[in-house]
Amino acid sequence: MSDFATQIIHWHHQHGRHHLPWQGADAYRVWLSEIMLQQTQVATVIPYYQRFVDRFPNLSDIAQASEEEVLEHWSGLGYYSRGRNLHRAAQQIMQQHGGIFPNLYSDILALPGIGRSTAAAISAFAFQQRHAILDGNVKRVLARFCAIEGYPGDKKIEAKLWQQADRLLPQNEIKTYTQGLMDLGALICTRRKPQCVRCPVQKNCAAYQQQRVASLPTPRQRKTLPEKSSAMILLISDNQILLEKRAGSGIWGGLWSFPEIQGCFPEIEQSQHVDAYCTRHLGLESKQSYVSLPMFTHSFTHFKLHITPLLLHLPGKPKQMSELGKLWINLEDALGAAIPTPVRKILKSVQMLRQE
Repeated sequence: MSDFATQIIHWHHQHGRHHLPWQGADAYRVWLSEIMLQQTQVATVIPYYQRFVDRFPNLSDIAQASEEEVLEHWSGLGYYSRGRNLHRAAQQIMQQHGGIFPNLYSDILALPGIGRSTAAAISAFAFQQRHAILDGNVKRVLARFCAIEGYPGDKKIEAKLWQQADRLLPQNEIKTYTQGLMDLGALICTRRKPQCVRCPVQKNCAAYQQQRVASLPTPRQRKTLPEKSSAMILLISDNQILLEKRAGSGIWGGLWSFPEIQGCFPEIEQSQHVDAYCTRHLGLESKQSYVSLPMFTHSFTHFKLHITPLLLHLPGKPKQMSELGKLWINLEDALGAAIPTPVRKILKSVQMLRQE
């Protein structure tokens, strides 16, 4: 066993995390936690994980549920393709593996939403199998320990990191080593203000020896994110609000949102768009008056979206509903639906306005 692995394992026994709710759990819960932890911090995941397993205690519960119900319990966690893939994977396990989570790495890797590192983590934690991981935290640890320059997201740099991950992998105590490596990146070898004096591998860390910890790993070259604008129409009748189900793919795929006008328009043209929507979809012929709520910005990975909510009170709920995928729902119940974070934010602001 390498000194690196020995030191990581020894450090984890003394200082690592040992009380996370999915530690020591069955393969289903390990899988669920690893999917939730993709691009999301532990502190954020824990309450979602606990609510999720309360509603879906086992894999078959997810497979039998509708995608919408799964997304309802995912709502607010972001990156909703993870929730859709979770649902698909559960159904695939029921169909192809008799409802038993597969223990072969190749079978785990073949499941929707699972890449090489996630499959390795599940294999290590659920089945004590020897496979290297390379999540964001581990990339940072190895880039510093081995002084690997270049942005870790580039394929050539990632290939170098995989080589080191495989080289340093111990033959034994793979579960402890894997968790220790994750914990080291999350608790000690952090992106900002790393605690090198507490690091168990400081002595052999090339970046520390070369005084390059602050510059490694090499950050991605900053690019100006594209900016988009949209107006969301908040149609309210009594205590009910209209939601539309979005298409299954794309941003917020399969979630409930508000009718949306994409683009940034002058007030007169925006009003025309609102009237056109109400005429086409709700059968309302007269001009509709609305109130513009404060614009806010929601950031995605690849662009920023400037959202202007338009609050429109209707004297009665229109009888005409020209399309499927539309739903009048109580404001309180809407907060429990499968909705994206900006919609949740708008609903809460509308509730506060109605209470004033």
